[in-house]
Amino acid sequence: MRQMEFKMERTGLLEVGDVIPVTEYKLPNSWYYVLGKSYAMSANYPNRERLKSEAGKVIEIKETDRGYYVVVEFEE
Repeated sequence: MRQMEFKMERTGLLEVGDVIPVTEYKLPNSWYYVLGKSYAMSANYPNRERLKSEAGKVIEIKETDRGYYVVVEFEE
């Protein structure tokens, strides 16, 4: 199992337990991921940390001083 954190701009878009598709986008030297219909976005990951799954399960939604974050678990 692999866990990744995604930045979400507002709450109410996802709930714990949701299974959500993830879309992969390529940058010149890395990859980033978007949950569902642009609900949340990941940080940039180098090629060696590229995600292999196409969907994941929301396991936690947290609010911090910097905003909302979604933790998603992928089977890898």
